Amino acid sequence: MLAGMSERTGEEQSGAAPGTVPGTAGGTDGTDGVEVVDHPLGVDHGRYELREQGEVVGVASYAVVPAGGADGRERVVFFHTEVRPDHEGRGLAARLASTALDATVASGRSVVALCPYVKAYLRRHPEPYAGHVVEPTPTDLEAADRAAHAAG
Repeated sequence: MLAGMSERTGEEQSGAAPGTVPGTAGGTDGTDGVEVVDHPLGVDHGRYELREQGEVVGVASYAVVPAGGADGRERVVFFHTEVRPDHEGRGLAARLASTALDATVASGRSVVALCPYVKAYLRRHPEPYAGHVVEPTPTDLEAADRAAHAAG
């Protein structure tokens, strides 16, 4: 966990449009020094990092569950999202979530939302994600728990 960061529900976030590059794990609009980068930490987990001027100021942690569920697709289980308190209120968490979700959908994988912020984001922005969101299974919960412990 990054020092000084706390998980937020996102309900109070501004409605600012995310500055992402659809279909990529990049997510920078090139003008504000903010980017979102997928940082795999292992074959079955990783995190999307929100970076401003190269400094990590937020993360969206995930676990990857192999195909085999009802939809037959690999699943990305988002279990924790946070942005440093000194960076809140600028729509950065929304940019982080939208970039991570866009990349997941573009890769053909299903989305499992355990994280309160990602759940709230999906409620506020059901499209284009609704057809890709699946309910968590016990396997998803176990994978998220293993990834959380591995990330330390």
